[in-house]
Amino acid sequence: MWPKVIIFTFLVLILYNLGAGLYYMIVDKGRTKRTVNALSWRVGLSVALVVLLILGIWTGMISPHGVGG
Repeated sequence: MWPKVIIFTFLVLILYNLGAGLYYMIVDKGRTKRTVNALSWRVGLSVALVVLLILGIWTGMISPHGVGG
């Protein structure tokens, strides 16, 4: 149960930062670094999520399965 909550939380944060980057890009028109900061957070969260997934599979907390179930 907990791995699903953590993965969902990471995905929500990643989407939030992606939207924030788009918003800042439109509103600021390149005058501030808020777009770069938001997109940097998105990349960092994405990398952290991939690392957590790899660790979860390696430790056995997450068990991958095929497409058919």
